Amino acid sequence: MTPKSDPMGLLAVLEADELRLEPLEEHHRDALREACGEDEQAWAMFGISYDREHFDEAFSRLLANPVRLPFAILVGGEMAGLTSWIGADANWRSAEIGNTYLRPRFRGGQVNLPLKRLMLMHGFACGLKRMFFSIDVRNERSQAAVRKIGATFEGVLRNHMITWTGHERDSAIWSIVERDRERLGL
Repeated sequence: MTPKSDPMGLLAVLEADELRLEPLEEHHRDALREACGEDEQAWAMFGISYDREHFDEAFSRLLANPVRLPFAILVGGEMAGLTSWIGADANWRSAEIGNTYLRPRFRGGQVNLPLKRLMLMHGFACGLKRMFFSIDVRNERSQAAVRKIGATFEGVLRNHMITWTGHERDSAIWSIVERDRERLGL
């Protein structure tokens, strides 16, 4: 497979205590399949499904997608989930943080808050000025999580996408921009 274009250096190993984000590779497939299979219901609100039935196709497409820079999320060496930089633009110096899934036992802020802070700090260090989150308006848990990290609600994009289920998704957009760094301790 051809290496992904990453002119800003966003796709790097990131670590803090027991948390490790490493560029997603083929050798993560089996452990991530197991992790994603622990909450089949979660995929109803994702644009793409990584449930057992769709996992292998979705994983292969993710690795091949040039606009997604994905990470495996590891906690104490155990596969906890995945996340990605999406549509990173070196000219606009912006990127979406998304496609985030955590195994149920790693939810509740214990992993998501430090992983998002790690990505935000790394994004700013790489020259990003704006990072944002696009969340299905039905997904209250994810909106509460980005609110908790200090993101600002910008509005709703109506009929933003059609998900794998055929649902016409409205997306809540939340962002953190460079002028938020001091306020958030980033």
